[in-house]
This record gives sequence, C-alpha cells and structure tokens, in this order.
Amino acid sequence: MGLGEDFHTDFHRFPQSVPQFVHRSSAQLAADHYGTAHPGEVTSARVRVLIWILGMMVLSQSGFAQSRGEPSAPESPRVIRVAGWTVSGSLRLRFEDWDFFKARSGDNSYGYGASLLRVSAGRQFRSHDWLFELAQPWLIGLPAHAIAPAPQGQLGFGATYYAANPDRTAGIFLKQAYVRLKGLAGDQASTLRLGRFEFGDGLELNPEGPLGAVVRDRVANRMIGNFGFTHVMRSLDGIHFSRGGSDSNFTFLAARPTEGVFQVKGMKELNVEMVYGAWSKIHRSVGEGEGRIFGTYYHDGRDVLKTDARPLPIRAQDREAISIATIGGNYVNVFNLGTGKADVLFWGAIQSGTWGTATHRANAFAAEGGYQWNNLQLKPWIRGGYFRGSGDDDPTGRTHGTFFQELPTPRPFARFPLYNLMNNEDGFAQLTVTPYRKLILRTEAHSLNLANAKDLWYIGGGAFQKETFGFTGRPSGGAKRFADVFDLSADYQFDAQTTFTFYVAHASGKAVIRSIYPGGPNANFAYAELNRRF
Repeated sequence: MGLGEDFHTDFHRFPQSVPQFVHRSSAQLAADHYGTAHPGEVTSARVRVLIWILGMMVLSQSGFAQSRGEPSAPESPRVIRVAGWTVSGSLRLRFEDWDFFKARSGDNSYGYGASLLRVSAGRQFRSHDWLFELAQPWLIGLPAHAIAPAPQGQLGFGATYYAANPDRTAGIFLKQAYVRLKGLAGDQASTLRLGRFEFGDGLELNPEGPLGAVVRDRVANRMIGNFGFTHVMRSLDGIHFSRGGSDSNFTFLAARPTEGVFQVKGMKELNVEMVYGAWSKIHRSVGEGEGRIFGTYYHDGRDVLKTDARPLPIRAQDREAISIATIGGNYVNVFNLGTGKADVLFWGAIQSGTWGTATHRANAFAAEGGYQWNNLQLKPWIRGGYFRGSGDDDPTGRTHGTFFQELPTPRPFARFPLYNLMNNEDGFAQLTVTPYRKLILRTEAHSLNLANAKDLWYIGGGAFQKETFGFTGRPSGGAKRFADVFDLSADYQFDAQTTFTFYVAHASGKAVIRSIYPGGPNANFAYAELNRRF
C-alpha cells in the first residue's frame, strides 16, 4: 500500500529568528541532563513566538479579506475551480503555553507556535471522485531543554515535538490521495475509497443536532482517528468500503497508518495494520438514537521497545509483534424531557490477542448522561459520566491487562493532554453555554485515577514513527490517585470560514504525580488558535 518515498522539502533556510536544532536521537535527548533556561530567555522566546503567531493571524485575515474584495464574509467559502478541479484548503495557527509539572532539571515552562497549511484539489464525476491534498506543518520556537531524565521525561508536547524532529521543524507531504468509486456494481448505496485518506471510527452516520454532537465529541475517534489536535496528524493508506444511507451504514476498513502526528515527516507508512468493521443504525422510536457494533484487528510488526509495566530486561527481549482483536459497541440516545433534551451514552469494548510474548486480555467501558435546557437564554448543557480502561494487575505475569487504545485521537477525552484511556478511571462533569450565537463556552472538571496501581500512567495516541512505540508510560509509585483537572474553552465563529479558539487548563497532581514530580505537582496549559478555510 506504499505511496512512494518521503519527498520532504528542506526548510533549513528559514529566517534566523527560527531556531535551528542539532540532530539528536530521542534516546540521547532523554538521557541528557538539561539545565533550566534563564527566565528572561524563556519570556523573550514566548514573546517572539506570540508576535509571530499574531502577525500571521493578522496577515491571514487581511489577505483573505483582500482576496474576497469585500468587507464582509460570505456565508460559505468562495469556490475556486481550475480546469474542472475544485481547489480548497485551510490554515491553522496556534500558540501553546505550557507550565508542566516541575522536574528536577529541564525547562517545564515554555511557549511555542505552529502552523498547518492544507491545500487540496478534488474533482467529482458520476461514477467516481478524486482528491489530492498536501500538508505543510511548521513548528516555531520549540523548547530545546524540556526533557528531563527518566522517569520525569518529556515535559509537555513541546518536548515531544522537539524529540521527534531533531533535524527539521517544517515539512511538506502528501496528506490525502484517493479515488472514491460510487455505485459499485449498480448499488448506489455503496462507495469504495482507495489510496490515502483520513478516518475516524464512530463517524459513519454523523447525524445532526444534539445526537450528532454527542457522537462526534464523546464516541468518535476513541480507537481510530487522525490525532487532529497535533500539528501534523496521521493518515491511512488502504481501502474504505461504506454502504448505507442516512439511517444505517456498514463500514469496512483495511489500512496502514502513516508517519506524522508529532513528526513533521508524514509521507511514509508504518509496519502497522488496522482492520475495522462496523454496523451503525439510527432509530427514532424514543427520541433519536444511534447504535453501533464494531470490531477491530490491530497488528504492530515494528521492532521497537514496547511500553508496558513489565521490567525493562523482559521488555527488551520481547521483539514479537502485537496482535489484538477488539469487539465493542455503543449506544447514544437523545429524547425530550421537560423543557429540554436529555441524552445518555454507553460505550464498551473487550480485547483479546497477544502482546508480544504475553497474552493480552483487556476491557473498557463508559457511561454518560446530560441535559440541555432549550428555553433558557444561554442554553446550558450539563453532562457527566464515568470511564474505565483496564490496567495490568500483574506486570510479571504472562497476561497483559492494559486496555490498548490502538490509533486514536485522544484529545476529545483528555482536553488537557496529560493522559489517555489506558489504565484510566475518569469521572467528569461538563458545562456548555452559548451566550451569543457565534460564541460557545465550555468547561470541564475531571477526577482522574489509575485503574490499577501496579500499572503505568500512560500518555500518547499511537504509532507515528518507526523507531518509537507511540505511547509512553511513567511509574505509578504504587498509587492510583492521579490528578484533578479543570479547564475552560471559548470558540468564536467569525464567519463560515474563520474560527478562533482559546483554551486554558489546570491540573492538580495527586499521589501518582507527586511521586514523580515532588517539587511541583501542578501543571497549566493554554493555547490560542485561529482556523481559516479557503
């Protein structure tokens, strides 16, 4: 399923204000003992990157306004056609500010910027469609001293990007390239995509209204996703068959993921196979509901050190592949209750297979509910729930019991990206209000624990490099209590093409965090982001 060799452009001749980094392996970076940067240097770097981001935001806004030739935005992006092809794209600019848990050494407080430009060309015919898309990520001002010795490790995503990109901070690669065949063998309900594309599990029907919002925010991408929060993301090379209409759907996927996510090189595929099948159905007997039954098969044949709770000598000798089958399902229902709408969600999965030389047995489940008032000015929507992903209760045994999240987009379920759904217990409450039709405010509170104190604290979203596993783990210190997390986001829709997001979060570390970062168990994270479609 290969699509050829990586054809990255060399971006080393950017202006001198963009830092150039010396090539170092991730292992070397993790082993080094870094000193903390001078506070004045950190503040200066933050200011320079923030000025760059704000300048790019202003230029993008003014540039697009001039291209339109009118002061107000149209209802939808202007359609650009060239020789029968439709050209479109997006530009995302973000400034991130991290104040990670304080390590004994290394820079835990820093800011950096990033941009992601995507340009696509598509053409539709009666029997098939074509789409080609290029992506160009650029990382600006990454922290050079944000990796501490184990077990403290990488101090936030800035350190992860730096470790994954030792010799370049920008790239260009083929993000999508596929043909979609329509009406297979005369069956108008069937389509088949062949090539490179993005995919998220749970989005087969994508209904509108509150039901669609719950499915998109709390069901989709739990097991397979493009990791859209990162500045590179991932794609899949393979086939995607879909049959159905607006009320039912059968989907089959067989693919291999590409590099990317944290690494600006995203062209090559990885030695990982993913098979997915799902049947989804919408019913309207009691309100509106959607049910789905799904199954996945995941095979990882890379020769990399696995991340799990076993002692290092045992893991180092285990070079066998990972092969895991997952069977699960979910049900979401939205119904009228009083002056508003209530919603319920149930999601669950069981896993079986092999984890290298060990047997794999794991499970996960979620139960959530909410209520939205329709007659109040702010239309408040309150939701809450509980999730549990199993952990390994015997790291020296022959059975691996940690729920494996495969290739997900973790952030919908961990907006402050400090954790994922592996060995995780999450009790949460959420409030969303709409004070103005273009403005949505949302706040969440999470009480987080490890499912098993003998297992690790896991973070990550799956394979993205040949030489690294894709999930990292830190020791629990024999404790389960992890952290309390509080956050607030604001999304403002300027027009149909432009969205601005501001997000801020605080994590109060408990016993697990304090055992690793005794000098500073609290963390903060904030970012400002502009998205522009064209």
